[in-house]
Amino acid sequence: MQSGPNPAAVDADLKWTMTAEHHIVCFEDPRYPELLRQIDVAPPLLFVRGNAGILANAQLAIVGSRNATSYGLRNAYWMAHELGQAGLVITSGMARGIDTRAHQGALAAGQATIAVIGTGADIIYPTSNQKLADEIATTGALISEFALGTLPISTNFPRRNRIMSGLSLGTLVVEAIVKSGSLITARLALEQNREVFAIPGLISSPQSAGCHQLIADGARLVAQPVDILRELGMEELVNSGKEQASKCVQTRLLPITNNNDISTDRLTTLIGYQGCEMESLLDATGLEYQTLLRQLLELELAGKILTLGGRYFRT
Repeated sequence: MQSGPNPAAVDADLKWTMTAEHHIVCFEDPRYPELLRQIDVAPPLLFVRGNAGILANAQLAIVGSRNATSYGLRNAYWMAHELGQAGLVITSGMARGIDTRAHQGALAAGQATIAVIGTGADIIYPTSNQKLADEIATTGALISEFALGTLPISTNFPRRNRIMSGLSLGTLVVEAIVKSGSLITARLALEQNREVFAIPGLISSPQSAGCHQLIADGARLVAQPVDILRELGMEELVNSGKEQASKCVQTRLLPITNNNDISTDRLTTLIGYQGCEMESLLDATGLEYQTLLRQLLELELAGKILTLGGRYFRT
């Protein structure tokens, strides 16, 4: 029986690091994130694909259901986009559903994001997120504690959750059932003395039941991104968010260049009573930006929708 490191595996690891964007960050490495050092059972090393320096930045973990509703997906994108734009690095697990939309929201804001994966750093799972993984690695990072070549084994994913919460100042649960990996991440965040946030949903929605349980247990209820910034004591980022909101208001005065309207009923249905951000409406309608802004302004003047925290709500 062989004891000690496997020479072939060590050679493979060293060969992997010969690519410029590949790094192995050991516990003693100055690039090893300080917050992660503080948790129980901190990983002795991290395989990093991308920008290893980003690990030291202030992070917020966003997690939630793989089988998310449109409400959850919209909120994940909105929160990641606005908080990323404010300066927080969004950290998630690159799973389907909420994780994917959180990464996409941060990238759409032109910000780096971190994916903590449950496979080796050389394996992408799910395979449908290969393009997303490449985009993340361009400015942010994919990180793993698992050896290269590790396949997506089910037990690896709950294990990596402690790293997501450990890297972050807080964890936001967007949508989750009562028994889910997202609630495991929230529990780990509490054990690590980090903040836990949750977005409420419809009382009748099983997908929001886990969030409601967290709120009942003391998690911070989140209605808009500035709620998180204030709770983390990042008032300067709150102010930058106000400046960004002011810019958004100014863009509503742009001239109209396209008249391919959609029906008022369809647009108000897409917006919904739970709210929707501009990016989601652009995707759903296929309208040009200025045309959609004009229709939204008309609906707002007619009292059919309102805007709050950068989102549109049906009245």
